[in-house]
Amino acid sequence: MGSRNQGNYRNPCLTMHQPWASLLVYGIKRIEGRSWPAPLRGRLWIHAASKVPDPVTIKAMEDFYREIYAVDGITHIKFPEHYPVARLLGCVEVVGCVKCEELACWKEVRLEGQTDFCWLCEQPQRLLVPFEMRGYQRVYNLERKIYEAAVRGLCPVEAPLPVKFQLPDPQDPFSLKPGSLTSFFSGSKASEVEKPESLSAAISGARAAATQFSKKERNYQANTSRRRDMPDSKTSQLNNKSKEEDRRPADDLYYKGSMANNNKEQSSHMYCEGNISSHNQASRRDLNPNPGAPSKFRGDIRMQISVSCINTLSTMDCRIHVIGTC
Repeated sequence: MGSRNQGNYRNPCLTMHQPWASLLVYGIKRIEGRSWPAPLRGRLWIHAASKVPDPVTIKAMEDFYREIYAVDGITHIKFPEHYPVARLLGCVEVVGCVKCEELACWKEVRLEGQTDFCWLCEQPQRLLVPFEMRGYQRVYNLERKIYEAAVRGLCPVEAPLPVKFQLPDPQDPFSLKPGSLTSFFSGSKASEVEKPESLSAAISGARAAATQFSKKERNYQANTSRRRDMPDSKTSQLNNKSKEEDRRPADDLYYKGSMANNNKEQSSHMYCEGNISSHNQASRRDLNPNPGAPSKFRGDIRMQISVSCINTLSTMDCRIHVIGTC
């Protein structure tokens, strides 16, 4: 049998926004939609990002799945009572990845896919106690200590309507891939489903809820395409930068705040002017009220300060220059 994963994935994990993360772990969501194909097969851990979902988004997605399941005669769905954030929630088994139109092969999920690539998920399991942790972009590996603790806390989930996705070649775990089912389905099958007005409204609401994150994903894909078209030297530099970006926290506010602080701390020249009433030259001893103790700056950066004074008619103009850092 072939390898279950492509790439260096030991305990792969994917950070998702709520409420999609919990809906997947509870078995309500069976298709994970992405703009890029699944790079793995087998167990995929699901982590909820730190963004708190607003009630409008939660309602839109719950209404979407109510309508999807109603087509198959299921009228009662037990949705999660809470949608925790910044937590490891559980895992699913990724058994394949197909194009959106290929979902017509499975009537249970034919209306669920709304993106270019659909990851086919089975066997959801959730953690009895979700683990607090930080997430990252794309697929990444769980830390070993987190994995060892999480694998002991899993419990099976009773999904409303589980689906078994058959592999074209049982000996090849990657045989269920984009384009592999083209000869087995007709593109008109999906359109044969009669959509009541409530279902159409639910689909529109779900698409609107997802668009708040789609721009970020499109930008990522555009940058990836540009790297492929660049010369090798530039591509190498950007790939190194991309690796660092892939490890950035999934919480953009945290990352942008850290970058802003770093920019402030790395400034090599600071300039400030102020009027003082004294005509005597300020000394370093005057600047440090506690002689003998090292000056403390945020980030433990120590700076050497020189002070020059210029007499004016009525006041003294004091310029303070940071001439170096260490």
